Amino acid sequence: MNTGLKGTRAIALVARREFVTQVAKKSFVISNIIILIAIIGGIVAISLFTGGDEDKTTIGLTGDQSLVPSLTATADALGLPVDIREISDEQTGRNDVADGRLDLAIVDGVNGSVTAVSDKEIPSQLRAVVDSAVAQRAQANALAAAGVDAAQLAAATAGAEVTVDTITAPDPEQGQRIAMSVAAVVLLYMQILLFGTYVAMGVVEEKSSRVVELLLSTLRPLQLLWGKVIGIGTVGLAQLAVYATAGIVTGLATGVLTVTGTAVGVLFGTIGWFVLGFAFFAVLYAAAGSMVSRQEDVNATAMPLIVLVIAMVGVAMSSVGNPDGTLSNVFSWIPPFSAVLMPLRIAAGVASPVQVVATIVLMLVVTGILSMIAAKIYQRSILRIGKVVSWKEAFGR
Repeated sequence: MNTGLKGTRAIALVARREFVTQVAKKSFVISNIIILIAIIGGIVAISLFTGGDEDKTTIGLTGDQSLVPSLTATADALGLPVDIREISDEQTGRNDVADGRLDLAIVDGVNGSVTAVSDKEIPSQLRAVVDSAVAQRAQANALAAAGVDAAQLAAATAGAEVTVDTITAPDPEQGQRIAMSVAAVVLLYMQILLFGTYVAMGVVEEKSSRVVELLLSTLRPLQLLWGKVIGIGTVGLAQLAVYATAGIVTGLATGVLTVTGTAVGVLFGTIGWFVLGFAFFAVLYAAAGSMVSRQEDVNATAMPLIVLVIAMVGVAMSSVGNPDGTLSNVFSWIPPFSAVLMPLRIAAGVASPVQVVATIVLMLVVTGILSMIAAKIYQRSILRIGKVVSWKEAFGR
């Protein structure tokens, strides 16, 4: 075999060819534009529908407006934004509730009682706000009638408060961390599965057209395999980086995301683990592709890989609610599960530096071993045109 092209130069030439072939496709460009528009438009839509006054509960209040301070203070304490408006009478309040201009109308009654008018059952949190405000007003009126100075009483009882001392400090960023964890897992799943399939399809196309026979006259099988993996993987990496950057920048610009440091960490963690996860699967997809001569047969040989990717995502999704649990902790050490679990743990802030470094080393070692095995399968199968090569034959048994 002529091996005029050596080492990294041979791999670089193959990688460049694969990269240019993929990005030059019109379908690739158009689909990415559509996906980017969907990502940016979706985040903008979320910011519009979840921000501003749309989140506030609108309350109308008749008569005595002394309930307003208590209603506002109690609602703020419970994390329920309210917009309180004065209404002229009960009928106006009922009409506004029926037309959707008010969520709740509070109509003053006798002896400090009120009637709460709602279109449907009042949420428990809002009911607690109204009950508390009415009770506070009744107590203040009763104290005033008994000649007790409400200000002095408040000062005397101000020290009677409950201080909460949690062993584990609450994480105000938890919701956004979970959302970004799920997004990272989904993106990794899609990219690894999609571009792994691209590798297999590319191998089959070269095999069926016999182009591979010409390529192997100047290249070693391992050079051709890694050139294809790196070229297609670079396309997937660039695509993933663009998607993630567009999502994070749009999220920060619209206020949907506020955790800048976490977002940047998730971005780089997702990109880094995509490289490792893709390399792991791509060499196996290349081997699977070399075993068949028709693209419609690829799924048969690649089915174990597809099942493995789905299992990885299943474990990751099961760990979203408890990223520091036993399931996540154990499987994150096992290649290739670490490819989707480590970004999740990084986003959740529960991955130690030692674990990050150790799992990276493990993935590199296992991927290196698999690449040598895949190169042997590739070498034994790539020139066998016609029937599907069995795994037993591919391993030379």
